[in-house]
Amino acid sequence: MQITFLGTSSGVPTRSRNVSSVALRLPQRAEVWLFDCGEGTQHQILRSEIRSSQLRRIFVTHMHGDHIFGLMGLLASCGLAGNPDRIDIYGPPGLQDYLKAAGRYSQTHFSYPIQVHTVEPGKLYEDDEFVVSCGLLKHRVPAFGYRIAEKDRAGRFDVAKASDLGIPSGPLYGELKRGGTVTLPDGRTIHGSDLCAPPETGRKFVYCTDTVFYEGSIELAQDADLLIHEATFAHADAEMAYQRLHSTSTMAAQVALFAQVKQLIITHFSPRYAPGNAIQLGDLLQEARAIFPNTHMAHDFMVYDIPRRQPAEPLPVTV
Repeated sequence: MQITFLGTSSGVPTRSRNVSSVALRLPQRAEVWLFDCGEGTQHQILRSEIRSSQLRRIFVTHMHGDHIFGLMGLLASCGLAGNPDRIDIYGPPGLQDYLKAAGRYSQTHFSYPIQVHTVEPGKLYEDDEFVVSCGLLKHRVPAFGYRIAEKDRAGRFDVAKASDLGIPSGPLYGELKRGGTVTLPDGRTIHGSDLCAPPETGRKFVYCTDTVFYEGSIELAQDADLLIHEATFAHADAEMAYQRLHSTSTMAAQVALFAQVKQLIITHFSPRYAPGNAIQLGDLLQEARAIFPNTHMAHDFMVYDIPRRQPAEPLPVTV
């Protein structure tokens, strides 16, 4: 699971930061899932290592322009390139009407199927590898955060050890890989747990924007390996954050702390903190780290690989 930040500014783009979009690359299945699609996202994709031909799912948090104005252009370009077989789009009420109106007035007709899913809190999608769910955030319009949970994987099966034990390949290997127990013709009993490495715990990625500090964000982000959370304002501008229902750097850090996440990356920064101003972006990072030290600040085209969790060591047994 690899994250690429395609836009990290709030409201309007700046010379160095585009508006909101984050890509999740799944190399094992040659797919890209996109979270929000602000104006210019397709240009950002062209400047990155992301391949639009691999785009399969788009998750929209809310209907503000800095999160959706690039969506129609990206979808139209994908169609002209003849790339996707199908794209599923998830988002709040009104998203389907918006796309239909944009297509009607621009005379845009897609050459591939698009399925729009209106989301509600709870599970949205599940396959053999992932479960995607969403939860309500607290913003001026209906907004949703998304949680992508990778399912646990069975530990690697030690084929060489099985061969040394004289276990014939075939159905017995399959049973042992699943953690079962088999009895060999010579009467020996073999346990699958003795031939498999510990299970690999699935990774969890959570994306929360736009929202003021909200307990629902903590629930959604619980125990995540990576939380991406908006930090539009500095702590000194908390009153403005409450008025506009956005988060400060300290609010984002508090969510990460209470949710016990492994890594926080803050994004969606107000252009008011440009170099030369009294408060700059580095100050927001320091504010967040004072509460949650394992915090990084996103920038456009930043790439982050979500690491796999190490298997827990067995607890010592006291006799």
